[in-house]
Amino acid sequence: MWDLRRELCEYGHKAAKLGLVIGTSGNLSARKGDLVAVTPSGVALDRLNPEDCPVLDLEGHPVEGDARPSSETPMHLAVYASTDAQAIVHTHSVFATAVATTATELPPIHYNALLLGGAVRVAPYATYGTPELAEHVRAALAGKQAALLANHGGVTIGPTLEKAFEATRLLEWLCEVYVRALGVGTPTVLTDEQLAAVVERAFSPG
Repeated sequence: MWDLRRELCEYGHKAAKLGLVIGTSGNLSARKGDLVAVTPSGVALDRLNPEDCPVLDLEGHPVEGDARPSSETPMHLAVYASTDAQAIVHTHSVFATAVATTATELPPIHYNALLLGGAVRVAPYATYGTPELAEHVRAALAGKQAALLANHGGVTIGPTLEKAFEATRLLEWLCEVYVRALGVGTPTVLTDEQLAAVVERAFSPG
């Protein structure tokens, strides 16, 4: 698990550098078989070292490392239990949080939303670290690669930390486009037919 713990540090540092998290906010995890490496509680992501990241089993029992796991560990474990995700990135980025405080979903105003599964649901608010929040996020992610957490932030999943992190960057970009578009007028939302045409073109030969 050492390689995954090192990767958590790499992408934690990137998240902080890009302004996707501040202070000790946000958390990441990665799964290998029946084990999960997760960022620790109370440690700023830009200061992470591999040995800081505890390793747990899928029921949350400690396997390796002395640090206390992130308070959002129940959410991570719930997502692993209900999806085929191998990595999870949770941030409190500015535009994702702004949308999460004002909307019930991020509509597909750009075709790149398809890379996240289309419209991004906003999970109902619940106190961080609780089973209620974990269940809300699990439901919001059904069939998706991303979800927003009401009055909280965003979460993305992927087959690797790299893919999950790129999904986070895309989610933040889509949220920023949406927020800025609202400042100009009423954003046009792509229809199901328009989105289907994009899918057809992407998979057509030649």
